[in-house]
Amino acid sequence: MSPRAAAAGREAPSTRDVILDAAERRFAERGFAAVSVREIAADAGLRNQASLYHHFRHKRALYEAVLGRGIEPILALLAESAATPGQDGYGEAFVDRLVVYLAEHPHLPRLIQRAVLEDRRYLPSALPRLLKPLYEQGLRVLAERGGSWQAADLPHLAAALYLLIFGYFATAALFEAVTQEDPRSPAAVQRQRRFLKTALAKLFASDTPPRSPGARRRASSRPIQER
Repeated sequence: MSPRAAAAGREAPSTRDVILDAAERRFAERGFAAVSVREIAADAGLRNQASLYHHFRHKRALYEAVLGRGIEPILALLAESAATPGQDGYGEAFVDRLVVYLAEHPHLPRLIQRAVLEDRRYLPSALPRLLKPLYEQGLRVLAERGGSWQAADLPHLAAALYLLIFGYFATAALFEAVTQEDPRSPAAVQRQRRFLKTALAKLFASDTPPRSPGARRRASSRPIQER
């Protein structure tokens, strides 16, 4: 169970969390500009939008809080995986827990996609601040567990893994239109978990001795355009 789901199971959600849930859903569906604070307040069951401003100064602060709340548990999972380098192979337990988390919060991958592709002009400084730690921590884990992958390939590997894991949920509507099956259903998510376990085991199969972790870390810290 994800950290957010576990907390929700212990006690009724706070007004702040109800607002964040409503905002996450609306922002993921339509983006920052197309959603009004009044609409989010109504979805959250507030009497008026003034009540929302008791919790968030403005819409941009609400958007940043939604993204931050969604990303923080992923960073925690990554940190836990990084702390046990000899116990999780290429990180299969982390990937499986991440898929479970995204299945419980299916709006988050689409929200991240919209934030980067459509809404970055509204949050020019917030997006790097929120998303860069996730990217850098992911690169560090790949540097330790990338098998025979060269350090220069790690940013491309990170992008491919993002599409494999997050893209499945971000494009769920497309899959559903094509297959006439909900890819977010428990059975479909279980198949995706099995697929990822098999696919990533092959992707990280080591046919040559891995390079030293120090060398990988030095190379992976360089910007992709310098390679």
